[in-house]
Amino acid sequence: MASAAVLLVFGRGVHRARHGWDLTGESLERVRAAQRYVVEHATGPDRPRVIFTGGWAEAADGAERPPDGEREGDLMLRAAVADGFDARADLHAETRSRSTLENLLHTVQDGLLAGYEFDARHPLGLVTHGWHLPRVRFLAGKVLGLRGPALLDIPARGGEPHDERLVLLAARLGFLGTRRPEVLLRRERRLVTLLRDAGRTGYGRRPVG
Repeated sequence: MASAAVLLVFGRGVHRARHGWDLTGESLERVRAAQRYVVEHATGPDRPRVIFTGGWAEAADGAERPPDGEREGDLMLRAAVADGFDARADLHAETRSRSTLENLLHTVQDGLLAGYEFDARHPLGLVTHGWHLPRVRFLAGKVLGLRGPALLDIPARGGEPHDERLVLLAARLGFLGTRRPEVLLRRERRLVTLLRDAGRTGYGRRPVG
């Protein structure tokens, strides 16, 4: 079975704590899922690359912008280092993103996937909860041109399940016919506005703070 040498870990929000900001339980479980995968599957002399991607859940939850150093990617990386995970993997963080689409776009723009090629033998690992994976796979196809066995699902445990059928359908229709980053971003902001106005599942559901 093919194993992934690069893992992309998607954030699931942060919240205010007494002395700053903390990861939500779902974000922390995605860190743990990446750690378990590397321990169980990493082989050979080269350390796998693990990219923690996420700024704040503005698109999904209308969350406020945390300060620099306290965003999803920052805190996931910090949690991994605290566990000594940097001894097993090459760790990076992307911290500008407000949505799953931006997670992928900014990871590419920051050069964090440069030098890697992905296919069925060398897939890109996607670390998130199972309910989120169908949308991540769809967007990875749009942004990275990767589909099917070139992507490896690494589902996190636990967490509250979410019905993303409407959000995924809106993305499929709204992003139809384009892979241009600037067009995808422009269309996403329109979709976020429409879904929030409609008060439907997945957007505008629970502010974080």
